[in-house]
Amino acid sequence: MDIGLVLQCTPPAARVIELARLAETYGFSHVWTFDSHLLWQEPYVIYSQILAATRKVMVGPMVTNPATRDWTVTASAFATLNEMFGNRTLCGIGRGDSAVRTQGGKPATLATLRQAVEVIRELGNGRSARVDDAVVRLPWAAGSRLEVWVAGYGPRALDLTGAVADGFILQLADPDITAWTIARVRAAAERAGRDPAGVRICVAAPAYVTDGTDAALAHARQQCRWFGAMVGNHVAEIVAKYGATSDIPTALTDYIEGRQGYDYNQHGRAGNVHAEFVPDAIIDRFCLLGTPDDQLIRLRELAGLGVDQFAVYLQHDAKISTLEAYGESVLPRLAPLTA
Repeated sequence: MDIGLVLQCTPPAARVIELARLAETYGFSHVWTFDSHLLWQEPYVIYSQILAATRKVMVGPMVTNPATRDWTVTASAFATLNEMFGNRTLCGIGRGDSAVRTQGGKPATLATLRQAVEVIRELGNGRSARVDDAVVRLPWAAGSRLEVWVAGYGPRALDLTGAVADGFILQLADPDITAWTIARVRAAAERAGRDPAGVRICVAAPAYVTDGTDAALAHARQQCRWFGAMVGNHVAEIVAKYGATSDIPTALTDYIEGRQGYDYNQHGRAGNVHAEFVPDAIIDRFCLLGTPDDQLIRLRELAGLGVDQFAVYLQHDAKISTLEAYGESVLPRLAPLTA
């Protein structure tokens, strides 16, 4: 299993770049960032500097969307980075959340998302793509290679992912929900005539390494409670669309009953005042909290479900110590050297 990292583009940008560089030295394979241009700094500018400061890590958004960026410009940005740094980018994309809603907009439809995936992937791999009535191509991008991974929770989004995506991004680490989403994605891939095993699986969630004491666990929960609120924002939309009695796991839907709205000015931040409705049990299931041994138990469980990458959200007060703990006590034991 690969271990990736998810960063916000919070200024100063130099801090984001340094965290990415440090992550590579500890063995992390991917560096993802939020893509919400009003709340944080512009990620594609930062990507160029992360790639320049590192040697091997893959870089991309978790996640961009089809609404705030022209699809051909997005593809061109990735292809340019690939030409500069040797095909080290990948595109995570969803319908759109904070980047869209902070402007009063709505997420893109799944039909639009599907079109965007196809256009970005074709252009990002040096091929031609149809955009409205025109067939276009990046004539200088023949050597570019780009995978497009789709993020989602709802049944239709999972079906779309299996049908068209190179990878699937699930933004929570609950084993039961992970198993359900993977099964749905792979079934959709098979119906589409694709190899289900060819769709890569990434689970992303906060990880907070503790010393095993109750006090440390309580602090970690408070630092990661924001994540349950962020996920709940997506779940509320799913429940509104499908109802609470659909085949969506109750572990994903029940906890939002106490939700009282959401302020995007506090999106993805520890201490989010709109997160108090999230119970401790949800934080424990959605996130990875505890000692390195505790982290390894969950990581191995996820790997057994078919997860190819776990990406650590690093939005809490223990950024450096988490990177160090993973580099020194988790990654070496997750993939031991061959004797």
